Amino acid sequence: MIEIPRISEAEWEVMKILWVKSPSSANQIIESLSGSNNWKPKTVKTLISRLVKKNAIGFTQDNRVYYYYPLVDEDECLKAESQSFLNRVYGGALKPMLINFLREEKLSMDEIDELKRILDERNE
Repeated sequence: MIEIPRISEAEWEVMKILWVKSPSSANQIIESLSGSNNWKPKTVKTLISRLVKKNAIGFTQDNRVYYYYPLVDEDECLKAESQSFLNRVYGGALKPMLINFLREEKLSMDEIDELKRILDERNE
């Protein structure tokens, strides 16, 4: 199993693109990000370079164009990030986080039913 690297908030934006469409060239990634932020192409290329160094993405070369693809699974990254958040903010304790979330968030009946279903499944 590959170790999940720490991915910054900005790097997540690049990863989200690659999880949806890969392989992608740097120019394709830059184009995909152009509608959601004002990053310069050099900034995006720096993020790509960092992700390559972290072994979060790999690449193949076709002539002079590099095509990037994820080396880490999106679900595994989400789990690692969730655990990191839980440890940093709640000392690893899930119950206080859930209580805080449930008290503060406005949930629809469908969302409440889904949460109940998940808890019921865990109880079996």
